[in-house]
Amino acid sequence: MSDHGTGLLTIGELARATGLTVRTIRYWSDEGVLTPVTRSAGGYRLYDAGSAARLELIRTLRELGLGLDDVRRVLAGERTVAEVAAAHVAALDARIRSLKVIRAVLSTVARRGSTAEETTLMNKLARLSAAERQRIMEEFVAETLHGLDHVDPDVRERIRQTSVDLADDPTPEQVDAWVELAEMLQDPAFRAQMRRAVEFNAADRDPEAPPGRSLWFARRLVELAGPARQRGVAPEAPEAEEVLRELFGDADRGAVLERMTAGFDDRVARYRELLSVVNRQPAPPHAEDFAWVVAALRARAGS
Repeated sequence: MSDHGTGLLTIGELARATGLTVRTIRYWSDEGVLTPVTRSAGGYRLYDAGSAARLELIRTLRELGLGLDDVRRVLAGERTVAEVAAAHVAALDARIRSLKVIRAVLSTVARRGSTAEETTLMNKLARLSAAERQRIMEEFVAETLHGLDHVDPDVRERIRQTSVDLADDPTPEQVDAWVELAEMLQDPAFRAQMRRAVEFNAADRDPEAPPGRSLWFARRLVELAGPARQRGVAPEAPEAEEVLRELFGDADRGAVLERMTAGFDDRVARYRELLSVVNRQPAPPHAEDFAWVVAALRARAGS
């Protein structure tokens, strides 16, 4: 206790009592969060026991990362500690999400050996909001379906419901997948390919046919091609012809191959795979069965 007879503490005594530096206490006093009770005859700031308790609260809030403005509001009674804490948690959550995205982007850059231009694009795409990511997908879907009235309703609905749900804390693999997917969605050549696949669906479908015919065909393909592939039948083997005949009958194989290639080639398969990675869903089933049928058709394209 000071020997100036007031029972109050000088800034030096307060520093020794709390373990804080004189410089820190003086700074907080200058910023108006720790106002001295009075001043001594010599002009020195003096503090009481309440000031020491106030100082402990200031230190706690600062150690928790709150800014001086928030500390000042709490001490002035304008906001409760709980209210400030809740707001700070929300800000920290946003910062943590941002840091996780930064980490994922940097991991991807390091793994890819990306150029400065690629890094800039990757960072921009990774930081898009959920609404902005979905807008890119919706524009892609709208262009794919525009004006095609005879698309199988079930297929149309599946395409319309396609979404992008990148996690708030994405892994480097998810960031990598989203960047590749975003580039694909905005690629005019891929957009044209997907449009062509849907055009084939609309052209092939009898308007009087019940919904789900296209999905029925997909199931039928899996039922026939899956067992053959699992038995080790090569696409070019004579046994594969029986599967093709069951699936397509006497249809023009060249036209069938064109349609199958539009809807089930390597790039479309990659698109579906990327969607599953970004959305944290299982890998698309039966991709190998469709690829086997395409390969079998190609093996006979010249015959």
